[in-house]
Amino acid sequence: MGSQMIQIIILAAIALFLVLRLRSVLGTRDGFEKPPSVPAPSQAPRRDRSFEVIEGGGADPDIADFIDADSEAGRALAAMKRVDPNFSVHEFTHGARQAYEMIVMAYENGEIDLLRDLLSPEVYAPFAAAIEERKAKGYVVQAEFVGVREVTLVDAHFDPATNEGDVSMRFLGELTSVVRDPAGAVVEGDPKEIRQQRDVWTFSRVMTSDNPNWLLTGTGG
Repeated sequence: MGSQMIQIIILAAIALFLVLRLRSVLGTRDGFEKPPSVPAPSQAPRRDRSFEVIEGGGADPDIADFIDADSEAGRALAAMKRVDPNFSVHEFTHGARQAYEMIVMAYENGEIDLLRDLLSPEVYAPFAAAIEERKAKGYVVQAEFVGVREVTLVDAHFDPATNEGDVSMRFLGELTSVVRDPAGAVVEGDPKEIRQQRDVWTFSRVMTSDNPNWLLTGTGG
C-alpha cells in the first residue's frame, strides 16, 4: 500500500473521530423539534373594573368628597344631579372659587357691569350702591387678590317644584386693599398688609335651564 493511500486512511479516521466527538457534545435532532419554550412575562393582577353602584349601593364620591352624602345637603345635591346629569360638584366647587375672586375684585375695582352679570338683583343693589358712594366721594381703591385659603361646601337645597338649586360655600380669601381720597390720603386699609376676608356665599341656578351659569344670591360672614 502506497504512502498516499495511508495518508487518506489516516485523514478519514480523523474525520470520523471529529464527527463522533461533535455528536457527543451537541446531540442529534430527529425530525422536527419545537423551539425551547420561553416562560411568559408575569402579568400584573387584574383590577376589578366593575362600575361603582351609586343608587342604593354606596355614596356618590362626587358628593361625598365635599359633604356627608346622607345629610339633607347631600340629598339635595343628588337631586340636582338627577335633574341635570351634567352637574358636577367638583366642577361647581372649582367654578365657585374662580367666581369668588372675580366678584371680590370686581367690587374692589368698581366694575358694575361685571357684577350685574354675576349677581342676583337683590345682591347687586347693595354692591352697586357702595360703589356709587365711593365714586361720589372721589375715593379710589387699590386692591390685589392674594389667594383663597379655604373653599368649603357648607349647605345645599333643592326645590323640586321650581327645580332651583342653592349651594352655599364658605371662603377664606386673602387680599391687600387700600382706599384713598382725592388727595391720595389713605382712608381705609394698608397697601402692605394682607387682609383675610371670610364669606359665606350662596349660588343659585334653575337646574333645568339651558343657561349653565350660577348667580350669587346671598352673602354672609
